[in-house]
Amino acid sequence: MKLVIATNNQHKVNEIKRIVSLNEIELLSLKDLNLNIEIEETEHTLEGNALLKAEKIFKLTNLPTVSDDTGLFVDALNGEPGVFSSRYAGENATYDDNCNKLLSKLISVSAESRNAYFKTVVCLFLKEDGYYFFEGVVKGKVTNEKRGTNGFGYDPIFIPDGYSLTYAEMPTDLKNQISHRAIAFRKLRDFLLSYRK
Repeated sequence: MKLVIATNNQHKVNEIKRIVSLNEIELLSLKDLNLNIEIEETEHTLEGNALLKAEKIFKLTNLPTVSDDTGLFVDALNGEPGVFSSRYAGENATYDDNCNKLLSKLISVSAESRNAYFKTVVCLFLKEDGYYFFEGVVKGKVTNEKRGTNGFGYDPIFIPDGYSLTYAEMPTDLKNQISHRAIAFRKLRDFLLSYRK
């Protein structure tokens, strides 16, 4: 079975390939298919954006497609940046830009009040009108400064509950066991294993 990962984010592609490692499934990136396409995330929910991207790539390739959307939701900011996490500091924002904006908005918020959670929604588009959602959530806190050099996105400023390290300070293998994306994609992996039987 061939499965297309509907993203141009190579960090995300690599992470997904490590999590969904199945001999029976060949994971293809957009780059593998010579597809140079950016799909604008115009929906107002993670589910909507994941479905939008998966359906678009499915219609272009006619291959089963998986897409995800992820948000960091901070309690003290009424859920910001949420669905706008990847473009929080503007359309062409870098990971650093987004982290810096979030840290600046939390500058007067105490460590005890920096509760947040990461949520990933994965959409698997198998056939016309045949799609499934899988979800992963990890609760934690936002730090007051960037820490660590692994990972991407908000990884340097998020400490998951039960740990003292940010995602960016963790070894990749550990992060890929406990992250919101890992939880969602393991659910996808389990579904694919049962679907193939």
